[in-house]
Amino acid sequence: MSVNPVIVLADLTYAWPGQALCIDIPQFRLEAGERVYLHGPSGSGKSTLLNLIGGVLVPRSGQARVLGAELGSLSSAARDHLRADHIGFIFQQFNLIPYLSALDNVLLPCRFSAARRRRLARESPRAAAQRLLQHLDLAPQLWQADASTLSVGQQQRVAAARALIGRPEIVVADEPTSALDEDRQTAFLELLRRECDAAGTALLFVSHDRRLATHFERELALTDINRATRLAP
Repeated sequence: MSVNPVIVLADLTYAWPGQALCIDIPQFRLEAGERVYLHGPSGSGKSTLLNLIGGVLVPRSGQARVLGAELGSLSSAARDHLRADHIGFIFQQFNLIPYLSALDNVLLPCRFSAARRRRLARESPRAAAQRLLQHLDLAPQLWQADASTLSVGQQQRVAAARALIGRPEIVVADEPTSALDEDRQTAFLELLRRECDAAGTALLFVSHDRRLATHFERELALTDINRATRLAP
């Protein structure tokens, strides 16, 4: 087991205002470079957990440590910086800026994060973005196309490249393959795994589709680690 896990959760709880606990996780670790598939039904707290890991939400109690930083003790600005510098997100709806080109969408993290630019070493952000888009099989003639004109599969590749640029230590994917057929899901997961391996990036992939678990080193059910789901009526 790694002596430097990238994510450690301990006695982590969260409840939305006026509601019962939806997250109650005694322990969870994601090791450096590890690929973990986390599955659970709708309403089991998947997106809430990802927002806690990303520092968008603050725990009610317990610890959420990301790269050694205790998120609950950081200011909102510090959590924003940590997320921008070290975590790549692939959202279910991709969240691309529709009027920007595919290439400019990929470049956004490097514009907000000096740390991501530094990790590119001698490669320029533009060259890194083009390399990722090429590796993720987006045709060069589409790089300058507005994101709004791309197909779902093409937008997905752009979202993955945006998450991976600047070699973040962690990539978090929230149901990014839900709109794809089985063949396209498999192809995308192979591409994503290859890129994470090349950068030494840990991957936490959240979905409800158990068929995808074979692409990962470790499979977990959120209902097994989240006591709040077991206590729900």
